[in-house]
Amino acid sequence: MEWAMSLLLNNPQVIKKAQPLEAKFDVKDIRGSYSFFFRMETGEGREGRRKLVSWGHYIPGVAILTVVMVSAGTDTSVGTMEWAMSLLVNNPQVIKKAQAEIDAHIEKGRLLNESDINKLPYLHCIINETLRLYPASPLLGPHESSEDCVVGGFNVPRGTMLLANIWAVHNDPNLWDEPTKFKPERFEGLQGTRDGFKFMPFGLGRRGCPGEGLAMHVVPLALGALIQCFDWERVGDELVDMSEGLGLTLPKAEPLEAKCRTRSSALNNFSQL
Repeated sequence: MEWAMSLLLNNPQVIKKAQPLEAKFDVKDIRGSYSFFFRMETGEGREGRRKLVSWGHYIPGVAILTVVMVSAGTDTSVGTMEWAMSLLVNNPQVIKKAQAEIDAHIEKGRLLNESDINKLPYLHCIINETLRLYPASPLLGPHESSEDCVVGGFNVPRGTMLLANIWAVHNDPNLWDEPTKFKPERFEGLQGTRDGFKFMPFGLGRRGCPGEGLAMHVVPLALGALIQCFDWERVGDELVDMSEGLGLTLPKAEPLEAKCRTRSSALNNFSQL
């Protein structure tokens, strides 16, 4: 591939002759697809006919589905982690409370594991509050109305594409007390419930995010380990910039920078990594 692309760049007239083919992939067909596919004419052959050469990079269908799942789950989980850590360093009293909860439920010298997550309700409150303020998918995935209906006085014909503005719901002052304020305590006592249609970071029903279960195991485990093992603080006196960037997964405009120091109670935990 590297040699082919080098030759093409040195011969732009060849690139102009290349005709991209439409690569179709049906989710029902697990045989695979092409990540790229070129067809080009190489000139006349020995018999005076123009030769047609095609080449491409074939990816098995199972690999495609795996890459989609891993990339989608990784990007959203990492984004949620960054927002959560940004909120925590701006609210050090929340870190202290979370550390106290972890120290009370996990014996000294042991790194928390997946079986400990259900013992840490305040950690779940932090994650839920982060997802409320900064949902990984503010508009969820596109939906389609299956029947003609009326929503809020508007006629919605069958087949209309619908986008649910979850960010607006999560920041509605009619539904939440001080919606712009970071208050994990608002979710205390609500573990395992949806509280109606107020909190829907993963959507609802059959079209809900299939990665919700994985996310709610991976993110608490990773975030809990960071809280358990390190003391965190801002780089300077100013609060961390919480501006939102552009993108479908609500990234931060400015990457998080923070200082950490290993907690004395967690020195033996690193041997377990």
